[in-house]
Amino acid sequence: MNELSPIPAPAQPERARKPDWIRVKAPTSKGYNETRQLMREKKLATVCEEAACPNIGECWTKKHATVMILGDVCTRACAFCNVKTGMPRKVDPNEPQNLADACAEMGLEHIVITSVDRDDLPDGGASQFVKVIEALRRTTPNTTIEILTPDFRNKHERAVEMIVAARPDVYNHNLETVPRLYPTIRPGARYYASLRLLETVKKLDPSIFTKSGIMLGLGEERLEVHQVMDDMRSADIDFLTMGQYLQPTPKHAKVMEFVTPAAFNAYAGIARAKGFLQVASSPLTRSSYHAGKDFAEMKAAREARLAKAAAKA
Repeated sequence: MNELSPIPAPAQPERARKPDWIRVKAPTSKGYNETRQLMREKKLATVCEEAACPNIGECWTKKHATVMILGDVCTRACAFCNVKTGMPRKVDPNEPQNLADACAEMGLEHIVITSVDRDDLPDGGASQFVKVIEALRRTTPNTTIEILTPDFRNKHERAVEMIVAARPDVYNHNLETVPRLYPTIRPGARYYASLRLLETVKKLDPSIFTKSGIMLGLGEERLEVHQVMDDMRSADIDFLTMGQYLQPTPKHAKVMEFVTPAAFNAYAGIARAKGFLQVASSPLTRSSYHAGKDFAEMKAAREARLAKAAAKA
């Protein structure tokens, strides 16, 4: 090689080829474009876009979007997540009402609100969740509200108290993976702290449904997944979601396995036997995928369980 020859670029690590059951079509529908335009008009970020969700075409076509509050920059850098990392901007005081207006315009019966981690804020962003819930109750009082919060590291008790007092219908916080993989996959979080957060929600208000999810395909063992289910049930979590981890970029954690649909179904059967009110388990399952339908089914399952217990009393 002479001195004028270009230096070859470093080889990029190969990403595992997706099997047929995980492939989805690129979004092109009118409904998708209308939802995208509405999010831009209201200056709202969505986890659908920021996390490169494979279901965005289907959900946005139906005018369903999971809004991500507190900006689009996260203070952490988890190995599985595609959301930008850095120093976030100031909290937008207009965000709660903009979100509520978008919810009204889309005619949502059920809405899911999540956020980036905001370790830079004294309350971790809990007060913004409260303001969003209050704005939704004023603007679209018949919409059921599901929140998906971060772990509010080192401040979760006060944060959870504030949010529970605002009474969302569903409180979701994802465990993401098995405890053994936390140091590499979710290094800024602590497994048992996340469990305690969800346990605290139930202690403060048992009527609020609790929900959590994990990704499969990161190298977890089958019995480890079973143990996570047991830990969730010990914390009285009502709803479990399980979906396939997909590597967003070559810099993120590799997919160690593409778990088959049959294996997801088997996990679902075990989870139901352990007593969850609702289970969503498939390669394309995500926390907010079909959330409205799942909420209605979970509510009906609780009512049936309470009626059965009353009949035995």
